[in-house]
Amino acid sequence: MKIIINNSSMVPIYVQIIQQIKAQIAECTLKENEALPSVRSLSRDLNISALTVKKAYDELESDGFVITVHGKGTYVNGNNSEYIKESRLKEVEEEIRTAFEKAENYGISKEQLREIFEMFFEE
Repeated sequence: MKIIINNSSMVPIYVQIIQQIKAQIAECTLKENEALPSVRSLSRDLNISALTVKKAYDELESDGFVITVHGKGTYVNGNNSEYIKESRLKEVEEEIRTAFEKAENYGISKEQLREIFEMFFEE
């Protein structure tokens, strides 16, 4: 697992950790039931407080992304398939929205866009 902390960012460090772990789960870089680094290990690697990592892990657990087994570690929750689907759907929606905005800026009509979409469905 790779986490990069931006110390000059206005985003709190624990939020950066959460965002990056969620992204890695969505991209399947972190697989179901895969162990995350221990709190101490990650805090040492990132040169940050263990309390900051614990806060991130606790929030990820409360949101259902990870499961902590006391004495064993923290693991990616095996029931994240719905989140992954939603994340991918949102990504496609954002790409389509960008395409619509670009089409509008270029003066392409809604009817022309419908024709383009129909072409893709026919392939």
